[in-house]
Amino acid sequence: MGRASQTSTSSAECEACSPSESLPDKRVQQPGKKALVNRLRRIEGQIGGVLSMVEDDRYCVDILMQISAVKSALDGVAIQILSAHANGCVRKAVKEDDGAEAIEELLGVIRKMIR
Repeated sequence: MGRASQTSTSSAECEACSPSESLPDKRVQQPGKKALVNRLRRIEGQIGGVLSMVEDDRYCVDILMQISAVKSALDGVAIQILSAHANGCVRKAVKEDDGAEAIEELLGVIRKMIR
């Protein structure tokens, strides 16, 4: 995970993770957005590589290993976003009120992620 585990948990993330008042749906400014986009573009390239491997009739085990690498990379991005959400949005909700709704939402996401 590298950089994902080194993410700061400062209160600055709370502001960056705050929903915009002017938008009707929930949107947030992701902390470290540029790094996240770069990681996702690399994953996109890995998926393209898997597609090429299938098209080129590569050995099944090699394809499966690349799929495993893609899944691990996606998990790393998910953990990074989850961490920013917990340290930003959820922490802010707990400080402002009891945060029960935000905590339940977080637990629901975690339940889905571990399935």
